[in-house]
Amino acid sequence: MTLKSEAKARRKLALDVINHLAIALVAIAFLFPFFWMVSNAVRSNAEVTAIPVRILPEVFEWGNFAAAWTRLPFGRFFLNSAVIAVCVTAITVVVSCLSGYAFARLKFRGRDTLLLGYIGTLMVPPLMLIIPLFLIVNKLGLVNTFPGVILPVSFGTFGAFLMRQFFLSIPMELEEAARIDGASRLRILISIIVPLSMPAIGLLSLFTFIGQWNNFLWPLIVMTGADNATLPVGLTLFQTQQGTQWNYLMAGATLSMLPGIFLAIILQKLIYNSIALNAGMGGR
Repeated sequence: MTLKSEAKARRKLALDVINHLAIALVAIAFLFPFFWMVSNAVRSNAEVTAIPVRILPEVFEWGNFAAAWTRLPFGRFFLNSAVIAVCVTAITVVVSCLSGYAFARLKFRGRDTLLLGYIGTLMVPPLMLIIPLFLIVNKLGLVNTFPGVILPVSFGTFGAFLMRQFFLSIPMELEEAARIDGASRLRILISIIVPLSMPAIGLLSLFTFIGQWNNFLWPLIVMTGADNATLPVGLTLFQTQQGTQWNYLMAGATLSMLPGIFLAIILQKLIYNSIALNAGMGGR
């Protein structure tokens, strides 16, 4: 038994080592593009395009970040992206909670059919909607305005479906007890359902914010001029007829990633803490 146990322990150790090595290799493959972006952000433009390629720069030019910020109105780009991303995220969360609750809890004629049609819109490629959305925005006189960028992308199907599925996992007895105490549907949603749904809300907020922060095509079509440009659109201004300033472009791209990374860290803790809280409640 002792020899068998030792052999089993060695096999388990070998499998653990192989699994960790495989995870490390996958992590390196995914993280290398980000490392390469930062590496190019702190070297001269001549060294970026130099051959042979160097993994690390000869001279670290940390001033590229300040130069990228001052050469273009990066503060304005950040503000525009923040306004659009925050507004779209807020509207998406509110609308998704309301529609998800309606599909999960309310009983009305044609609910399931409407839900199937609603989910069916997920199969429509977003690029097919660009021209119809632009024609509607143009007809309403919202071209080159923040509402023209925000409103058409604030009512997606994914958020409603995600919240519906999460609401279905919440025990119905909690709502029944609140209804007996005289609480309305809206009061139940705000006071009971939403606090228990923070993991799903945090995940939806994270996906929506990062998606809109990195959105390039729709702001490019609706907005005109550098003052109204978002970060993805503003970064293209480093590409001129004289060539592309790759070091400043990479420095700007690195700066543009910081809010998303910061939000991911905050919401990750929120999601984990909420899941632990709900698990503890379920255990009791």
